[in-house]
Amino acid sequence: MKTVITAFASGLVFGLGLILSGMTDPSKVIGFLDLAGNFNPALALVMIGAIPVAALAFRIAARRPTALHLPEARKIDRRLLLGALTFGAGWGVAGYCPGPALASLATGGSDALIFVAAMVGGMLIDEVIEARRNRRST
Repeated sequence: MKTVITAFASGLVFGLGLILSGMTDPSKVIGFLDLAGNFNPALALVMIGAIPVAALAFRIAARRPTALHLPEARKIDRRLLLGALTFGAGWGVAGYCPGPALASLATGGSDALIFVAAMVGGMLIDEVIEARRNRRST
């Protein structure tokens, strides 16, 4: 139960931080990506502010008795590049990435709902592809 409460509180703080910083507003994200037009540095400032918080959280997590599991893969492969390309394209077109999109669901906007539905659909497609790939390799 303690783990569930901690996860809920962490998600709540993260979501509130996204809302308060304005990162649930797609126009701010698109403005950050528009280097040649109406550039908005707000997202960069939020990222800079998040770095020390994340560094502290990783330091605390590393000292805990339960293991901190970080990805072991270090190879840049086709899947990684395609995933990054898909993420970046979705981010640039919609102005959402997963965290802010989920936080935006609280406001009831249809754009966020459509984005989250598409995101879940993409995750399901990936699961199906991975299951087929694993069946072929065994």
